[in-house]
Amino acid sequence: MPTRLVIPNEIAPGERRIALEPVVAKKLIATGVNIALQQGAALSAYFKDEDFTDVEMVADAAALYKEADLVFKVMPPTLDELKQMKDGCTVVGFMVPSKNAEMMQLMCDKKITSLAMELVPRITRAQSMDALSSQASIAGYMGVLMGAQLAPVFFPMLTTAAGTIRPAKVLVIGVGVAGLQAIATAKRLGAIVEAYDVRTATREQVESLGGKFIDTGVSADGEGGYARELTDEEKQQQQDVLAKHIAMADVIISTAAIPGRPSPKIISEAMVEDMKTGSVIVDLASEGGGNCELTKPGETFEFKQRVTIHGPLNVAGELPIHASEMYAKNLFNLVSPFISEEGNLELDFEDDVIAGCVLTRDGAIVHELYSKSTKSGGAE
Repeated sequence: MPTRLVIPNEIAPGERRIALEPVVAKKLIATGVNIALQQGAALSAYFKDEDFTDVEMVADAAALYKEADLVFKVMPPTLDELKQMKDGCTVVGFMVPSKNAEMMQLMCDKKITSLAMELVPRITRAQSMDALSSQASIAGYMGVLMGAQLAPVFFPMLTTAAGTIRPAKVLVIGVGVAGLQAIATAKRLGAIVEAYDVRTATREQVESLGGKFIDTGVSADGEGGYARELTDEEKQQQQDVLAKHIAMADVIISTAAIPGRPSPKIISEAMVEDMKTGSVIVDLASEGGGNCELTKPGETFEFKQRVTIHGPLNVAGELPIHASEMYAKNLFNLVSPFISEEGNLELDFEDDVIAGCVLTRDGAIVHELYSKSTKSGGAE
């Protein structure tokens, strides 16, 4: 029998994305896979049930999971969802393993194979599967729009009968995928853009988008496209230079995050004290606690009625149509090479990409970063 792929409703509060969209559904059906979608599951992303041709609609989640060989999800499965899944199935989605030791243990108990999208290795062959990047590009775009809405100033320069309005100064901290999209978006809106990253290799990328790179004299280029930890001395040097630019910014878009780890604290309370009245911080690293010491994840507030600090969560979910389209393509590109002519999923665990993102398999946590978590009682 061909593999039965199911896509349930995302039950996490506020989650509007879905792990499948109509175009990708057709491509998967063409591989021979059978697909079932929970009735109404895609409505939050503005896809109607009738948009999915040749896809079975199932009203009840328990009935959906009972027959599933393969499950596509956005957010990590809850314990209740896992209990409804049949033993030995495969689940693909964001797993947030550092916060879900109990989830991983239950997947081991049920011998569920799980592929964590945040663990897809950052190698050239896996770029089309990199969901962190696809969703981060949306976050960078949305972050600038949030900043523009919260700021009490125009972004572009305007020449009016009342005089010339100077363009806003936008500072982007962290030049990964989200940061680059933030730079491009802020430039399109007409702002003067500066950007900073501890990885000096990003200078060329910043300048290619029309931004000015801030050089603090500290380089922390690390492995896998991420930055290494800074020493205390390097952190101080970084802060001394950054503080001057932070004080002059109208809007700061902060994006420095490392999956599975707390976001580095880059903007101190003292720096916020020195910011201009009416300035704005949009902390896109809020999921990991934020880059600003004062950030309250999920909240927006004014610090001493002077500086607005916005800590949005699940920013990609604010653009659910394109976020779902991009994420569904990431999932398709990950699993489709391993679907046989008969429509069966046959994962190759020797493959570099699969080996890099498999979290649980055959009753054990197999990813090296988390393999000790169930024995210690918490993810390491």
